[in-house]
Amino acid sequence: MEARIEKVKQQLQSQGYKLTPQREATVRVLLENEEDHLSAEDVFMLVKDIAPEIGLATVYRTLELLSEMHIVEKMNFGDGVARYDLRTESNKHHHHHLICVQCGSMTEIMEDWLTPLEEKLEAEYNFTVLDHRLDFTGVCAKCRAKAEEAAKQADSSASKSL
Repeated sequence: MEARIEKVKQQLQSQGYKLTPQREATVRVLLENEEDHLSAEDVFMLVKDIAPEIGLATVYRTLELLSEMHIVEKMNFGDGVARYDLRTESNKHHHHHLICVQCGSMTEIMEDWLTPLEEKLEAEYNFTVLDHRLDFTGVCAKCRAKAEEAAKQADSSASKSL
C-alpha cells in the first residue's frame, strides 16, 4: 500500500500538487476498499474514521482532482451516483463491468477484450485510443436463478390448483 501511496504522491507532485493528509486519507480509503466502487459519501464516511476533521467538500475536491489526473476512475452505473475506483498499474485500460439491473450487483472483468479493436482503429483511422470503458447491463446468475425458481413454484402452484 505504501508504494502505491508514494506513486500517487509522485503523480500529484509532477502536476504541482501536494499529498496533503486529507488527500492521503482519501487514497488510503480507496486502497483499503478497492473491491468496492465507493461513492463520495461512502469515501467520506470511511475517511471520517481516520481523519475526523475532514469535510465532505474536501473529499469531493480530492476525488475530482484524482479523477482529473487519471489516478481514479469516476464511473456512473446508471443509478445516478458517481463512484470512484483506483486505477491499477497492471491495467493499461480500466477494467470492465457486468451490472445486474435487478439487484445492482457488479462483477469486474479484468481482461482487456478490446485490444484488437483498438489496433484496428489505429490502422484504419489513424486514431490512437488512450482509454476506454465497457459496461454490460443485464441480469446476473443469482437473479436469473431466483426468477427460474419463482417460475417453477408458480407452475407447480398452478398445476396443484387444477
